[in-house]
Amino acid sequence: MPFHIVVDGYNVIGSEQGLRGDLEHKRNALVNEVAAYQTRTGHSLTTVFDGWRNGRDDETRQQVGNVTVVFSRYGEKADAVIERLAREIGDTCIVVTSDRDLRRSVESSGAVAVYVGEFLAKMRVNPDMPDPEDEAVDLEPFPRGRDGRKKGNPRRLSKAERVRRERLAKL
Repeated sequence: MPFHIVVDGYNVIGSEQGLRGDLEHKRNALVNEVAAYQTRTGHSLTTVFDGWRNGRDDETRQQVGNVTVVFSRYGEKADAVIERLAREIGDTCIVVTSDRDLRRSVESSGAVAVYVGEFLAKMRVNPDMPDPEDEAVDLEPFPRGRDGRKKGNPRRLSKAERVRRERLAKL
């Protein structure tokens, strides 16, 4: 099942290279890397950048290969655009950001948020190498109460975290 991945562009650049220096070069490098990933996986990708400080009056969209690049309009942050896209796309949307507030917001609309480091690790992996996360994990049996009934697995992840990991594994 193909997903629609929305990348918080400056959040990715800032977490890896910092937001100083030639931002245009860093933006182009990120978009090219995302385009190569899109070609390899077939997922729809949108990369969103802030234009709220020196953007245009209208939101700007352009295609780079099969990747849509969006610059928010002057006075609008990229987070608002990403939240809107997540609401429009729905439960097939994966948002790549490490911004805690944005993560909460998009998860409330049914999208899944993935940390930048996790996405970069998936994006840059050699497709010929086996993924160590694909190996089955054998858990101990469920603990039992005095009456012998199951009490649940105390190490079980929350439903939201299980969905997030499941989507991350499919990237």
